[in-house]
Amino acid sequence: MKDVEILLGDRPGALARMAGALGRAGISIEGGGAWCFGGRAVAHFLFDAAAPVAQVLRAEGITVLAEQPVVTLRLDQARPGQLGAAAAAMAAAGVNLRVQYSDHDHRLVLVADDPATAARVAAEWMRRRPGHPG
Repeated sequence: MKDVEILLGDRPGALARMAGALGRAGISIEGGGAWCFGGRAVAHFLFDAAAPVAQVLRAEGITVLAEQPVVTLRLDQARPGQLGAAAAAMAAAGVNLRVQYSDHDHRLVLVADDPATAARVAAEWMRRRPGHPG
């Protein structure tokens, strides 16, 4: 999976234009969101790693800022504090989390400054969390 960071206009139809281009290309969005701040809109969406997202969007004149690997983990939704515990484990390993959102499969999606360390920390956190078998 990969996160794609997209610059959108802060105006009606910007998200529809982006999503429409992806839909016409047969590319499914697996999670993410878009936020407006200071007259700009930035989106982070999750895609299959092989999907030609940047190519499709650039052909439509839409700015792709970055394609980045992601780390995913499943939180125990019934247990408060899961995000804090996972984020604290990342911080203790010196990993800066740049982006966080959820996908359609209820997994936490993280874009980190050090994806390899983040993946190692996520695997260890999942193994050690209370109630996890093994």
